[in-house]
Amino acid sequence: MADHKVEPMKSLFKRKIKSTLASSLADLPAFTESRQQFVELRQQFVELRQQFVEFRQQFGDLQLQLVHLQEGLLANQFDHSSRRRILNETAAISQSVQLLLRQKYRDLLDNHLALPELTDTEFRCFSQNGEDGILLYIFSILGTTNKRVVEIGAGDGIECNSANLIINHGWQGLLFDCDEQNISRGKEFYAKCQDTFADPPTQVVSWITAENINWLIANNGFAGDVDLLSLDLDGMDYWVWQAIRCISPRVIILEFNPVWGPDRAVSIPYQADYRIDYGRRPYYAGASLSAFVKLGREKGYRLVGAQRLGFNSLFVRSGVGEHLLPEISPRQCFESNSVLRNWEPNWIPDASERPEWKNIVEV
Repeated sequence: MADHKVEPMKSLFKRKIKSTLASSLADLPAFTESRQQFVELRQQFVELRQQFVEFRQQFGDLQLQLVHLQEGLLANQFDHSSRRRILNETAAISQSVQLLLRQKYRDLLDNHLALPELTDTEFRCFSQNGEDGILLYIFSILGTTNKRVVEIGAGDGIECNSANLIINHGWQGLLFDCDEQNISRGKEFYAKCQDTFADPPTQVVSWITAENINWLIANNGFAGDVDLLSLDLDGMDYWVWQAIRCISPRVIILEFNPVWGPDRAVSIPYQADYRIDYGRRPYYAGASLSAFVKLGREKGYRLVGAQRLGFNSLFVRSGVGEHLLPEISPRQCFESNSVLRNWEPNWIPDASERPEWKNIVEV
């Protein structure tokens, strides 16, 4: 190439290098500032995670203290005035800890940090198992609208899925059970409880059927939107949920029968006067998880998880917090659960020995 052509090209190349270098140097302060911001955010992330770990440890220590105090109360180691004082103190501790835990969940959410798995949030205050912790977590990240709960099959209303929300978080509840003694015991408890005596939940004695459930709910003033529906009838659960039209819950917790595994959508047939035989296991009752998932989709709900023991499932209304609590399939639910992942077809009883198991219906 001729020298008179090479020199202009060299000159042009040098000018481009200088221009690019000058531009890069001009951007350097902004890059340095962004990098510093990234480092600071990362440090905040590490500090928040450490605070959360420490808080979880403190929470566990406080829960242990509560257990020891409760054991003392049950053993009648204190006189009446001491028991009353301890009950008030334990209630205050429980409420304070739960408020702090709720705020920690909000902090994780607001700072775009990883949220825990549902089973990592479990604790028991009034629920039978870890449902209190799961529900506190769900409503911490989703928020509430009217703090109203309908629980069908609530027993005495003391050990149930609603009690913690009613007692420690000021919810209004409508609780059903078919046993009059259960309801009497619950009413006595809530009338004496410092946090509920002025506004106790509505507790109703009734045998629940698909035919009467809507009237019972509406007649007790709970028609319309509610934050939570809890369903545990040990029998006609599928058919009762199918029948409910008068309320629109944001979150539903209901019991399914894991015996049928993750894939079959089946239920025992509808029988308004059905009573479970608790003397024969596995229980012939309820419906499979896939049956509830299928019905839930028809009603506008998605499955988001299950309690770690593998029989209470959680559903959230479509359009509510889908990025926070995404849908999972029944199979994913079984595979991620330490109990359910062990499911095998032989969990289903032999119909020659248990003839009632021939009567299940596809739904």
